[in-house]
Amino acid sequence: MYALAFPAIDPIALELGPLVIRWYSLAYVAGILLGWRYIIILAAKSDIGVDRGHVDDFIIWATLGIILGGRFGYVIFYNPGYFADNPLLIFAMWQGGMSFHGGLIGVILVTWVFVRKKNISFLTFGDMVCAAAPIGLFFGRIANFINGELYGRITDVPWAMVFPRGGSEPRHPSQLYEAGLEGLLLFCVIAAMIYRFNAMARPGLSMGVFMAGYGLSRYIVEFVREPDAHLGTLYGIATMGQLLSLPLIIIGAWLIHRARRQP
Repeated sequence: MYALAFPAIDPIALELGPLVIRWYSLAYVAGILLGWRYIIILAAKSDIGVDRGHVDDFIIWATLGIILGGRFGYVIFYNPGYFADNPLLIFAMWQGGMSFHGGLIGVILVTWVFVRKKNISFLTFGDMVCAAAPIGLFFGRIANFINGELYGRITDVPWAMVFPRGGSEPRHPSQLYEAGLEGLLLFCVIAAMIYRFNAMARPGLSMGVFMAGYGLSRYIVEFVREPDAHLGTLYGIATMGQLLSLPLIIIGAWLIHRARRQP
């Protein structure tokens, strides 16, 4: 079978003595910083009393929600037994293991606490955060591709690749599928809704589109993404990623329905 050559990019972007900077870490930094700038732009369009100071303060909260939620989500959803036997490894995040769904839960929780302290609308502020979230998803999936991890299942499509960690068989570059769907496409859809159709006037609409859009994108890509070796297909019908995405689709659809009923 024919396969495209996997671009062997060194996962380490910069190494200066004991200091090692990886592309994966830079992806998090880029996603957070660009998302911060985008939220500042969106805040200028809102009339809920959100200023630059609020956004600056929230970035610290969001970073904690992403990192802690993502890590504990991975521990709870993907490998609870292993970490129950090795609790100290929960904090060994440099060894890998982050969950988007856990990170989302973490960001939702810190956002709820933040807006209550600042007396800001949760739905409207959440709309701005969700509008910026695809930026981080895009860079994160590109970093997964550079690391050669989270690759797809064996296939014979013309654009299949042989991943160093995936054996000798060509596989779907599922990281790029997710970067395109969860990142680029979802960002463009929400941005078009905000700038062409004034979606910010309907609190919860952008949040709903993000949740439902991510859930659908992840659910579809999971059909060609290699399941976690220690989990496989759960109950013989779905992967863990698909099961975790179903509530997002349902909640997102409800938020969209709720927002559309508003004048």
